[in-house]
Amino acid sequence: MKAEILRGHLEGLLLAVLEPGEQHGYAVIEELKRRSGDAINLPTGTVYPALHRLEAAGLVGSEWSTFNGRRRRNYFLTTAGRRALAEKRTAWQEVSSVISVVLGGGA
Repeated sequence: MKAEILRGHLEGLLLAVLEPGEQHGYAVIEELKRRSGDAINLPTGTVYPALHRLEAAGLVGSEWSTFNGRRRRNYFLTTAGRRALAEKRTAWQEVSSVISVVLGGGA
C-alpha cells in the first residue's frame, strides 16, 4: 500500500502502533507491516519524519537507549498522544462507516 493512500491517516496509525508501549523506529515500521498483514510497508523516509512531526506536536516522546552496543531512539505516546489517538479512532469510525455505506453500492 502506497503512502499516498494513507495520507491523513499515517499519524493515527503510528499512534496506534505505539499505544502498547515504547518502540524504536524500525520496530514501529515492522509492527505496521505485521498488523496490516504486510499491506503497509512504508520506507523509513516516510515513517521517521512522521514520528518527528508527532514528537514536535507533543503527541510522542522519545529517548535514546543502547541495545547490543548500538544507540537507538525509542518512541512512546504522551498523555496528549493517547487523547489524540482516541479522537482519531472516533473520527475514523464515523468516516469509515459513511464511506462504507456510500461505496457499498446498496442504494
